Amino acid sequence: MKQGNKKWWFSICIMLLSVSIASYTYFLSQETIQVSTYYSWGSRGDTVREIQRRLKAWGYYEGNVDGIYGYRTWQAVRKFQQKHGLKVDGIAGRNTLEKIGISSYQVTQAVSTDANRNVYLLAAAIYGESRGEPYVGQVAVGAVVLNRVRHASFPNSIAGVVYQPGAFDAVRDGQINLTPDETAKKAARDALNGWDPTGGCIYYWNPATATSKWIWSRPIVTQIGRHVFAK
Repeated sequence: MKQGNKKWWFSICIMLLSVSIASYTYFLSQETIQVSTYYSWGSRGDTVREIQRRLKAWGYYEGNVDGIYGYRTWQAVRKFQQKHGLKVDGIAGRNTLEKIGISSYQVTQAVSTDANRNVYLLAAAIYGESRGEPYVGQVAVGAVVLNRVRHASFPNSIAGVVYQPGAFDAVRDGQINLTPDETAKKAARDALNGWDPTGGCIYYWNPATATSKWIWSRPIVTQIGRHVFAK
């Protein structure tokens, strides 16, 4: 074989090997995504709601279709698994989801939709409550919302916290419905990624305008911009 032909065949082999490795890597990544996608205690969102809806229609689930994976959902999944010869662990993993009729694509889409909805709603709350504040102050407002989600005294979802009656002026006066700008969206993402400039605070207010005696009884931790933050 001539030297030129050898180089040509060598280049073709290298190219095919690269394509094969890339394809195999992609296949493994997709398998990892599918295998690691599961729902159990504490899971929330549209996919959990769909699990509940289908199991309720088939007589396995007796609770509310609320998108919260609690004891009744866990119990219903176990009944379904036992009936269909699946591993009975109460966890809606890949095999159970497929048996219920929920594809991996639907799961991925639902997770993406939930995440985007949370970012937008948190950004809307930040924009309505603190536009004009320094950037760190906007992140701080987002952090307070998320700290409330984790706190036992408040609703355990972003929507529940934001729309809790009387909780935020932006909801009462309609500013929650304004379109958040890119700064508010970035602040929301930073807060969701764990940045908390308040150190765990669950309240904030403008000391120049706040008149509630109760809110002034809360221990103030820090002040950022025009807001003070308290626990």
